[in-house]
Amino acid sequence: MSKQTITPGKSFAPVVAASRMAGEERRLQILLVAISLFAQKGFRGTTTKEIAQAAGVSEAMVFRHFATKEELYSAILDHKACAGGDLGFCEGEAVADAISRKDDRAVFERLAHSVLEHHEHDTEFLRLLMFAALEGHELAQMFWERNVLQVYEFLSAYLRERQREGALREVDPRIIVRAFVGMVMHHAVSNNLWDTQRRSLDITNEQAACEFTEILLKGIASADVANADKAQRTASVQRVAAKKKQKK
Repeated sequence: MSKQTITPGKSFAPVVAASRMAGEERRLQILLVAISLFAQKGFRGTTTKEIAQAAGVSEAMVFRHFATKEELYSAILDHKACAGGDLGFCEGEAVADAISRKDDRAVFERLAHSVLEHHEHDTEFLRLLMFAALEGHELAQMFWERNVLQVYEFLSAYLRERQREGALREVDPRIIVRAFVGMVMHHAVSNNLWDTQRRSLDITNEQAACEFTEILLKGIASADVANADKAQRTASVQRVAAKKKQKK
């Protein structure tokens, strides 16, 4: 048999690429299995051996891809952030546009709607966060520092600017953000973990975002803005009534 000449540039590259892809896919598989098990059993109830068995790999393979548990937890947050637009707290251009127009209603409505939609379509991660908080797990603190605090800082800065412009009352921006996030997250938890049949309240995420924003803005709008808003609403009601009268 004649010997075949192997050209490294042509023969080895596909092998290396395939190997790398297989490694990346295996890492993602382990990550997704870990997320699923953590969401079902909590962190204390899940072992690396169980993760390995469910992923169809050896326990050594799990540690090869995630050398430490901190690395695994960090990878979970990174994966969820990439998949969910910073875990649902941001709608990118839509929110940026509302901020540039100083449209307070649009800013909060779009943020609220984004969060509600995200958690409705990813209840697994919501359960995982609940387990992390209840067990005092370090992932809860990581999530708080890497994601929640950023939301607080981002919204607080926007609110301070609007207060300086006289559009909003002088209320501690952090309290406003806490109230807003509290309404939205409680609704998300109620809908997706407690009241999944929507017996206590059955409204769309869009309706919820609109109503929560209305409640918030009525509480923090300055007197001038509130009066202008009231006049605008009165005029709108009068126009609708006039149109109905004309049809009769």
